[in-house]
Amino acid sequence: MKRLFVVVVMLAQLVVGAPAEAQFDNVGSLDFPTSGSAEAQQHFLRGVAILHSFGWKQAIAEFQAAQQLEPDFAMAYWGETLCYNHPLFATEPDNDNPRAVLERLGATREERLAKAPTEREKGFLGAVETLWGEGEYDDRRVAYMEAMQRLQQQYPEDDEVATFTAVATLSAARAMDDRTGRYEVMAGALALKVFGENRSHPGAPHYAIHSFDDPIHAPLALPAALRYAEIAPAVAHARHMPTHIFIQHGMWDYVSNHNQIAYDVARDLWVAGDSVGDTVHPLDWGQYGDLQLGDYAKARTWIERLEMVFRESDGQARAANSLPLLNARYVVETEEWRVLPVTEESAPAELLATGMSAVKTGDLDTAAAAETRLKELAEGGNQVSQIMYREVAALLRLARGEGDEAVALMDEALEIVSEMRLPNGAANPVKPPYELFGEILLELDRSDEAAAKFATSLERMPGRARSLLGLARAAARAGDRAIAVEQYEILRSNWQGREHLPGYQEANQYLAQTNDE
Repeated sequence: MKRLFVVVVMLAQLVVGAPAEAQFDNVGSLDFPTSGSAEAQQHFLRGVAILHSFGWKQAIAEFQAAQQLEPDFAMAYWGETLCYNHPLFATEPDNDNPRAVLERLGATREERLAKAPTEREKGFLGAVETLWGEGEYDDRRVAYMEAMQRLQQQYPEDDEVATFTAVATLSAARAMDDRTGRYEVMAGALALKVFGENRSHPGAPHYAIHSFDDPIHAPLALPAALRYAEIAPAVAHARHMPTHIFIQHGMWDYVSNHNQIAYDVARDLWVAGDSVGDTVHPLDWGQYGDLQLGDYAKARTWIERLEMVFRESDGQARAANSLPLLNARYVVETEEWRVLPVTEESAPAELLATGMSAVKTGDLDTAAAAETRLKELAEGGNQVSQIMYREVAALLRLARGEGDEAVALMDEALEIVSEMRLPNGAANPVKPPYELFGEILLELDRSDEAAAKFATSLERMPGRARSLLGLARAAARAGDRAIAVEQYEILRSNWQGREHLPGYQEANQYLAQTNDE
């Protein structure tokens, strides 16, 4: 696909003896004065810009180039250590590599800090000394946030102190499992302030997106998401990241197109030796966007690409784990029901898709087997598995004529949902519980209650096709023509060019009848 954005960016330097400007391609612009030499600073600045977009391997190469030019350039070692952190991902960090990086700078903390000639640089370096010190990782990243917050108080107008404090705060919020959103708002406020001053900064919009990645706060980050799509096209994660906010607005064309570009960039970088992870992630989200658009052929293409990545990466874990998810999502969203054998190896999403398919096709024995296996997985404490177990169990009770039991199970599912963070990204579980509850209530001829569940589903996940269709049906049955027309029109607009889909034909028929009356 043709690259949509080609950006040539100027990185200003305020370094004595360095040229006034340094020109780089496609990574953003920032102002980060250090005591490094002019030539080493060139690599350092590009490394920081790429680091802000989580281009880990690309950034490491730049920081190491700066170290080779200036072996005692403390900030080049500081930057490289942060490339091993991956602060917003649910993975254990690589502690060994960053500690080895610090040891290359000096044998002790004191020796290393002595090579940072300014108090500001000592503050940056001291903070990562805490991050890569002893103790549990979660404790260390909270302490790292606190160190960065102290530095930010010392240098309140410094954009790089602010942006690195923002991402440290987001990381600590995950370590503390904070559900209040307080830390996200703190981080987002820092990021948006920098974004307001430099609309080409790569970190500020990136961290604003992460800060406000939920249906309540997402409007705050939409300008940042639209701009970030243009700032760092050379980094795959930067091309994907705006879709976190586009999903929250139901901007499905943007979700599909930006993940297509992210996949293209990641594919090129992977061939050049980068991680397969950035290749898999846009395949996941891109498929979700196309399913909401009703483009089921493109949704199958994403699966085929993932199968290719799986083969070419020799079964890399992230690709292997994502394949069952994309296949299950396709079944659930298209309602092209497919019953698979239930085994110990079946992934949870596969079990949900199989359980739903089995109920819809009348194979209640297989549905019961999927329910049993999901219940076993739910006993491990995973909340998503607990919800999926109840979803399959509720559908099975409904098929057996036990409507009250089905409703009770879905009430339990919503209780679990209330304890979880607000939804972000592609639906997880692949069948949102409010949406399924609405469908069950429609089956029980409880249209008003169904409409309320679909409306809540759309508040939590704007623009979802099946929730739009469900709300339109519920409103039509309840005699609320205005709501029914509104929802059918949105669905028909999203599914433009998909006239063959039953839901599109249903919307057309209802809207034609309404216009005739």
